[in-house]
Amino acid sequence: MTERHEFGELDAHLLREGTHPRLHDTLGAHPVPGGTRFAVWAPAAAAVSVIGEFNRWAPGVAPLAPVGDTGVWSGVVPGVGHGALYKYEIASRVGGYRVAKADPFARRHEVAPGTASIVWDRAYVWTDAAWLARRGAVNALTAPMSIYEVHLGSWRRHAEDGRSLTYREAAPLLVEHARRLGFTHVELLPLTEHPFYGSWGYETTGYFAATSRYGEPEDLMALIDLLHGAGLGVIMDWVPAHFPNDEHGLVFFDGTPLFEYADPRRGFHPEWSTQIFDYGREEVRSFLLSSALAWIDRFHVDGLRVDGVATMLYRDYGRKDGEWVANAHGGNQNEEAVVLLQRLNAAIRRERPDVVTIAEESTAWPHVTGPAADGLGFDYKWDMGWMHDTLAYFAREPVHRRHHHGELTMRGLYLYAEAFVLPLSHDEVVHGKRSLLGKMPGDRWQQFANLRLLYAYMYSQPGKKLLFMGAELAADREWDHDAGLPWDLLDLPDDPAHRQIQLLVGELNRVYKDEPALHELDCAPGGFRWLVVDDAERSVLVYERRARDGEVVIVALNFTPVPRPNYRVGVPAPGWWDELVNTDAVALGGSGQGNLGGVEATPVPAQGHALSINLVLPPLGALFLRRRPAPRAG
Repeated sequence: MTERHEFGELDAHLLREGTHPRLHDTLGAHPVPGGTRFAVWAPAAAAVSVIGEFNRWAPGVAPLAPVGDTGVWSGVVPGVGHGALYKYEIASRVGGYRVAKADPFARRHEVAPGTASIVWDRAYVWTDAAWLARRGAVNALTAPMSIYEVHLGSWRRHAEDGRSLTYREAAPLLVEHARRLGFTHVELLPLTEHPFYGSWGYETTGYFAATSRYGEPEDLMALIDLLHGAGLGVIMDWVPAHFPNDEHGLVFFDGTPLFEYADPRRGFHPEWSTQIFDYGREEVRSFLLSSALAWIDRFHVDGLRVDGVATMLYRDYGRKDGEWVANAHGGNQNEEAVVLLQRLNAAIRRERPDVVTIAEESTAWPHVTGPAADGLGFDYKWDMGWMHDTLAYFAREPVHRRHHHGELTMRGLYLYAEAFVLPLSHDEVVHGKRSLLGKMPGDRWQQFANLRLLYAYMYSQPGKKLLFMGAELAADREWDHDAGLPWDLLDLPDDPAHRQIQLLVGELNRVYKDEPALHELDCAPGGFRWLVVDDAERSVLVYERRARDGEVVIVALNFTPVPRPNYRVGVPAPGWWDELVNTDAVALGGSGQGNLGGVEATPVPAQGHALSINLVLPPLGALFLRRRPAPRAG
């Protein structure tokens, strides 16, 4: 049992200033000698009491007292300790409203459909000091980052009863799988407490609590600790864009719209029927800053992927004319959300500079990444434009692709406008969009060839990589959060295609990590150069990826099922150029066409180079080629 500090003057100052990074150290439930100290922010309350099993849920028996004019209510309830169920009974000064609320700062909540909070003060002994000492290098812009995105509840399930694995059950299996396939990071869809499982965690009620569906907070810590021990970073999905309307949650917390905007034209999300945080209220800013830092400090996460950033930035997002309110300048930008995001990223960079933040931002908002003083301050941004253009292109029959070549080359216009993550995410394999394999045209062989080509194209482009679980299995059905992944596809005796896709993903991860040219300048100009950009008629792209020391990997992509022999590609250096990857290799399920492992450069000019190589471009295939290093003397 660890004694905590009371909510004091400095806490009150930082709370009101909107800069408090660790409200969770003073608000919430903290066991102390003889009982538990409770503290909750409810400025419109006339009275607040703690109710629970210990007092038969009776209001008024365990009252809290106001802490000056801070809006915080606090007090020690004797005899209450670790594991006790509780809520706050709030009697509002407004309209006689009374309600029982879960603790916004609780470290644990009941398993849904229960809604009570739980006093929690169990310690976890971490073993990841060595990982934390080097994670700044792992998370660097120049380092390879290949992310395996996981919805924990449906990644694997028990065969007997179909229930989800617990944190501790999943831990060794997830570590083994992600490590064997060569990913550098695991990204977990939100594990903050959420009442509706079907929201995938994106409708949060407990911003400081790991969902109890899969175990205790320390069980999640053990999962993260094990991932770190295997050399895998952990990114957590975090949702400051909105929260649900469940009565026990944040909505109308003290009889007033406390956490949400009062005006429904600003405070209600029409697409999701949820509430939008009041980003202009300083106390709400402190609440969200503290939530982010709590996940970083308590759970040792190495990054936060911030969901729905575009919905935060625009007052008219998802709204029709007349359904939104312009800002003071007449524009649609939510300047209050901008301040929050800048403050969030600045605080994380100050407190934990080796932790990364990633924005899911789908518009052309300028300077999402980079210093907060010049923009929003994120380390990375999802390249949603690349994702949508690429999947639209790949869904087309190859005979029509020549008319849509620009869907691939458009990215060249903004390659380094931001530091990007290229996502093939969960949102693209649900709600009738089909699995990635199901999106691919042609017969079965062509579908798998297209999928191999898609993955190779992603891994060869500038930007960090993200694959949603099931992509490595070539899942043939959409993701279903109520079922586990179709792992049985890997065991089909007469159908090796799914195993071959998994083999390819592992090989692409290995080459991506091993070749500095494929990752060092992912986010800096100089790492990419077109060689063939305008061969729309044959649907071919060729480009260079370049490392800081000048070493080059040549990437050649053929987006049709027609082999392209005698395709000449300029190279910057003489010698033998090895095939690092050929997605048409027989071992990967291809037809075996290619260049017998490599090709010699000859003095034939092409694409601005004095030397070139003469290639066979395999059907619906990708080639990665690198000059073989000269043998060392002696």
